[in-house]
Amino acid sequence: MANKMPHLVLASSSVNRRQILERAGLHFDWMASEADETAQGLAPDALVRELARRKLEAVLPRCTADDVIITADTVASIDGEILGKPRDASEASRFLHLLSGRTHVVYTGVCIAYGEKRVQFCQTTDVTFYPLSDREIEEYVASGEPFGKAGAYGIQGPAALFVEQIRGDYNNIFGLPAAHVMREIQKLLRADN
Repeated sequence: MANKMPHLVLASSSVNRRQILERAGLHFDWMASEADETAQGLAPDALVRELARRKLEAVLPRCTADDVIITADTVASIDGEILGKPRDASEASRFLHLLSGRTHVVYTGVCIAYGEKRVQFCQTTDVTFYPLSDREIEEYVASGEPFGKAGAYGIQGPAALFVEQIRGDYNNIFGLPAAHVMREIQKLLRADN
């Protein structure tokens, strides 16, 4: 980036995504997109890309052409099933039983806009859980931790103790592969010069 960074806008209500950018030392504003996040029949990578695109379209009217806008969506997937945010305790428990002792994939779709330019990508991270006992799952679900989190867990909290191995970008599990995002922004800015 030869010149100073343009104004960054994170279009997400996710606290995790905001914290990732804050920890990276970036200055940005954020807003919720309020986009429709329902979609059926898409593969995980296509789903997160589509939802990130919808979020971008929803916030564009509230931003300026000088803003760099970042949107993202994240899901977990195992055995071809997409695990979004659990609707209730029963679904959270089912998700965690599916993940117990196995490897699943976390998909994050990202859209970035700068002026008329757009870039979109999907990043994946493999996460392997240790085998979980029924009691561990029951206590975790009862804590309320699984709710509002793709795959029914947040790796930054007590579920960190479930993880045996990670292959890929750790921040992607939180919902924003920040290093990849910044490299894509740098490309957009270089293309503008």
